[in-house]
Amino acid sequence: MGMNLNNMAKMLKCAGNDDIITIKADDGSDTVTFMFESPTQDKISNFEMKLMDIDSEHLGIPEAEYHAIVSMPSAEFSRICKDLSSIGDTVVILMTKEGVKFSTRGDIGSANIPEEATVIEMNEPVSLTFALRYLNSFTKASPLSNTVTISLSSELPVVVESKIAEMGYIRFYLAPKIEEDEETKPLV
Repeated sequence: MGMNLNNMAKMLKCAGNDDIITIKADDGSDTVTFMFESPTQDKISNFEMKLMDIDSEHLGIPEAEYHAIVSMPSAEFSRICKDLSSIGDTVVILMTKEGVKFSTRGDIGSANIPEEATVIEMNEPVSLTFALRYLNSFTKASPLSNTVTISLSSELPVVVESKIAEMGYIRFYLAPKIEEDEETKPLV
């Protein structure tokens, strides 16, 4: 079921602060109904919203063994991503038994930030490149948890996970950037 979140927010703004909200969708229907029941008045308001037609390919989450897993303070991960994005567009994350190193290279220079991670589980060293703009988006979840867990493995998306108290967790997946070989780069 696909809902436009801006339209959903408009619908929910029609509810009173004390209203009981029921969201109802029938199988095969192209609409969803929002029912707002006022506890102080004997009134039920119905709002119907069209659903989005989503015919996109379902992206599954791969079940995989990750070769390197690091846990570190989420505030530190946020700071590293923010600092590196002022220099370059991508980050190389290198995990070895000695620790984890974040590095970037841009027009104005380069940066390397070694991190004394609190916990590292590793079967083999891993070095992968990721787009910093997406990692910076992931760091917006940092206030939810004191620590962030980063799981890396060659040829798999990185998993950036924050545990949320007793409620569960939030996981972000990002595919690594594939570096073009010198032979396949287009000549300009």
